Amino acid sequence: MPRPRNQTARRAQLVRAAAQAVLDRGVTNARLRDIAAQAGLTPASVLYYYPDINDLLVAVFEQGTETYVLRRREAVAAAPTAWAGLAACVTSGIPFPGEAETTSRLLFELLPVTFRGETAGARQRAFVAQQTDLYRQVLDAGAESGEFRLQAPSEFLARAIVALEDGYCIDILSGAATAEQVEERLLCHARLMTGV
Repeated sequence: MPRPRNQTARRAQLVRAAAQAVLDRGVTNARLRDIAAQAGLTPASVLYYYPDINDLLVAVFEQGTETYVLRRREAVAAAPTAWAGLAACVTSGIPFPGEAETTSRLLFELLPVTFRGETAGARQRAFVAQQTDLYRQVLDAGAESGEFRLQAPSEFLARAIVALEDGYCIDILSGAATAEQVEERLLCHARLMTGV
């Protein structure tokens, strides 16, 4: 098979195909042939670009985390006050139906990949750190403006709310709670943390 001129575009195509295969079948059931079929290629063509399918799944995870964090940063940046920023951060982390739910589901499906490889594990740790830092910035800004009375150090509170989000997101994705219920619960936690 001749080498395509734009390898970056082909890799992006394979990342999209692998993401869809994982969403359709789950990470444990998505096979090389599923990814190839989704991309309209042969399995050998997929292996040309990603000789180790795990590397392709890591690329899917990396793209998913970048999309997720960017959405959150944009939501916070558009907020006019510290509380609005905190509420926007909370809401943007909830898997509401649509793109947010799809991205969250994909990232949770790919978590086993992060347990088995250093590159994916490092990306998972960086992903948590990025979210924690975003919350910390919002909390610090609110404390500095006098809008918040933090009940503990901002770093502690920020990491705690990220952990709460993860647990509550599992509830949503498993059908144990709705996105609206989780939003209400997380905003209640945010008020308790900030004295609002």
